Amino acid sequence: MTVYPLGLILTGRNVLVVGGGHVAQRRVPALLEAGAVVTVVSPSLTPALEALPVTWVKRGFEPSDLDGQWFVHVATQRPEVNAAVSAAAEERRVFCVRADDRTQATAWTPAVTRHGPVTVAVLSGGDPRRSMALRDAIHAGLESDTLEPAAHGDKPRGVALVGAGPGDPELITVKGRRLLAQADVVVADRLASGLFLEGLRPEVELIDAAKVPYGRQLKQEAINEILVDRALEGKFVVRLKGGDPYIFGRGGEELIACAEAGVPVTVVPGVTSAISVPALAGIPVTHRGVTHEFTVVSGHIPPAHPDSLIDWAALGRMRGTLVLLMAVENLAAIAAELISHGRDPQTPTAVIQEGTTVREQVFRGTLATAATLGAQPPAIVVIGEVVNILNQDH
Repeated sequence: MTVYPLGLILTGRNVLVVGGGHVAQRRVPALLEAGAVVTVVSPSLTPALEALPVTWVKRGFEPSDLDGQWFVHVATQRPEVNAAVSAAAEERRVFCVRADDRTQATAWTPAVTRHGPVTVAVLSGGDPRRSMALRDAIHAGLESDTLEPAAHGDKPRGVALVGAGPGDPELITVKGRRLLAQADVVVADRLASGLFLEGLRPEVELIDAAKVPYGRQLKQEAINEILVDRALEGKFVVRLKGGDPYIFGRGGEELIACAEAGVPVTVVPGVTSAISVPALAGIPVTHRGVTHEFTVVSGHIPPAHPDSLIDWAALGRMRGTLVLLMAVENLAAIAAELISHGRDPQTPTAVIQEGTTVREQVFRGTLATAATLGAQPPAIVVIGEVVNILNQDH
């Protein structure tokens, strides 16, 4: 059978789904993402479907349910119901997808992958496994930039502030990796893994922003100027930042500089090290019955410094988890300040050095001993009972 491939514009148009089980649960989100007005006819729905913005008709299918519909997706486990929907749809000239019997359908659902503005749909003559395998191969090619991801007219403009995640190159977001593959210029921090940069095209200009702790670094004003200048030259610039651009990353300053120069900015959030690094080291920052809160604090200046904006007295009194970033150099002073304001010196404390990378080291102790454990930056400090909770439980 030869099929005619087509992309449906469903925005604001009525679509019917018959069945409220797991097949429907997989199909409805894509219909909603396409802007369809979805009605589900079924005596029951899965909890996930109940939470979606659909109209639920709580009963079995009736042929009149198809009146006014542009498209119907049949997803019940009862062949006689599916056949009845197919017959009613055929009579009304409404295209019908059947999850149980493709040969009785008037439309097929392809295996789909999306890459920015590009949508690829694969049909393999009724062989869904082959369709999915081809879809996955195409997706891998788009992700690795071995396939052209978009027409030149669709190339991003301006500057993208991309969070690279905590260090493991697999923890960057899909959108972040896609924009990185399309960059003309990459301005990268030291904390953004060098493995991201190996796959850049040879002609990409790579600018090292350094940001070495307590060492050399490109001043923020110079970084802002580079972003603006390269973007105004018509180049697409990716500012690749460790963690998330807006968590102690000065991404807001870079956005302001670009906006004042009329340069469009795309912000791509990153997996923040404050949560991910402890998690992968076996430390959840919250745990039922242990803590209902966690606080993330920058420790790049000591508590007594006149520029400090932190209420250390309040942090000393809190019972929840305290996560410190950029705090290794000032850890002794921070620990003393917390203890002086009531935090128990024996509070479990962990310092996770170069988390999520092959060089990760985890140092465990107490708040009183944390500064003596020998950790070096970059490192995340976690203070609280959660530090040992998984060790105790497992």
